[in-house]
Amino acid sequence: MKKSASRPARIGFLDSGVGGLTVLQEALKLMPDEDYLFYADTGHVPYGEKTKEEVRGYVLEAADYIAGQGVKALVVACNTATSIAVDELRRRYDFPVLGIEPAVKPAVLREEGSRRKVLVLATALTLREEKYHRLVETVDPGERVDSLALPGLVRLAENFEFGEERVTAYLREAFEGVNCEAYGTVVLGCTHFPYFQQVLQRWFGPGVALISGGPGTARNLRRILESAGRRHEGTGRIDFCASGRDAEGSRNFGDWLDRLNRIR
Repeated sequence: MKKSASRPARIGFLDSGVGGLTVLQEALKLMPDEDYLFYADTGHVPYGEKTKEEVRGYVLEAADYIAGQGVKALVVACNTATSIAVDELRRRYDFPVLGIEPAVKPAVLREEGSRRKVLVLATALTLREEKYHRLVETVDPGERVDSLALPGLVRLAENFEFGEERVTAYLREAFEGVNCEAYGTVVLGCTHFPYFQQVLQRWFGPGVALISGGPGTARNLRRILESAGRRHEGTGRIDFCASGRDAEGSRNFGDWLDRLNRIR
């Protein structure tokens, strides 16, 4: 039985931590007049290092909480959570549920006709999931897509560690043995990774494109709300909530949004 939202005015966003703010930021660019509820499951972050069964349970619990607060749509702003639970969430609720997935298709199209390859950066769990492998098999018949898990970037973002020396040291270790010159497009397949866009751009060089699924998800959200006649229903308010130790507001989510506004 599907569960209805009682006060369907806000748009809900769900992530394991602060990565989903990169998707919220894209929505704010397109729809600054909407009201938003952002839920960070910081009590269980990072999802990418948990089991599939654990993540499913966390996501369902968090989504039920968000639905109970009253939302007209829910964005699962986490690639790992999307790959594991988005289909079940769509069956569970009577409002639109949107997910996000690595932008593999536009990356492959961008490199069509070139000799360079595509590199997908994501969490280990996202890269193991069947949903990701089906996506790659569908859009990459030429087998041009490689992948690499970067769990350390999630931890750095959650700890608000963005110093270039610290991040570059991690990248140097993570990319050992990887020929970065082989790639023309890099997919940021975790919503935490755009926090490091500037450092990653310098790592790969100016000739390499970095793309993510956030902008496309925001455009799809706007289209769905417009087609349902549910746009322009808010005032631009953003409410934040979190699980675990941050549930009482010990974390200032505005700091993360401010950083995004400075670097993107």
